Amino acid sequence: MTIKKDEAIQSILDDFEKLANIVLEQLDFMEQIITSGDLTVSDEVLTFLVKNESDINKMEVKLSDKIVNTIVLQNPVASELRKLMSCYRILINLERIGDRVINFSNFIKKIKDPDLYNSFHEVFTNTAIHSVEMVRKSLWAFSNDDRELAIWTIKNDDIMDEVNGKLLKKLVKKANNAETNKNLLTSMITMKEMMSNIERIGDYATNIAEAAIYSIEGKDIRHHNIEE
Repeated sequence: MTIKKDEAIQSILDDFEKLANIVLEQLDFMEQIITSGDLTVSDEVLTFLVKNESDINKMEVKLSDKIVNTIVLQNPVASELRKLMSCYRILINLERIGDRVINFSNFIKKIKDPDLYNSFHEVFTNTAIHSVEMVRKSLWAFSNDDRELAIWTIKNDDIMDEVNGKLLKKLVKKANNAETNKNLLTSMITMKEMMSNIERIGDYATNIAEAAIYSIEGKDIRHHNIEE
């Protein structure tokens, strides 16, 4: 029974790593799109992203079933159960991150005012880089039982919220000061949605970090302040 249980858990963790790498690949593409400053996404890249997203969805369902079956059939001990439950929570967030990348790649093509986007390009670039780093470190925290990386990720979520709030205020101010036209308003709304998607990726990274802490310490810190 022990050998089967160990093999089952290791199989889950191996598949989890494959899924996490695909999601990170999606995020790398999103970061490249943003940092390039280009408002077009090639059909080749979009097709690749959509295929990866399909793979992510299938793997998430498969892994969820494997986790449930292992818990029911293999009777894991407490530390193993925490790892499996944390993995299950993380899977949900990884799938949602994949959705946000697809959303972003679709939104960016809808911007009709390149000058407006260029004026905020640095904000998008810095925020995208930061959100991707949050996801990467939160996954490292889970895989390596690294509490410090998990705490770093959670604390940096406030930065994402602050940037999103400042962007919204600047867009509103620009709308009030500029001559209203359809392309400008459409671009503003689209850019707000783009930033919201990036911010949500940061939120999902925070959820992953919280799951990592649960796996490490057995503490559920959701909805609570962090205690060092």
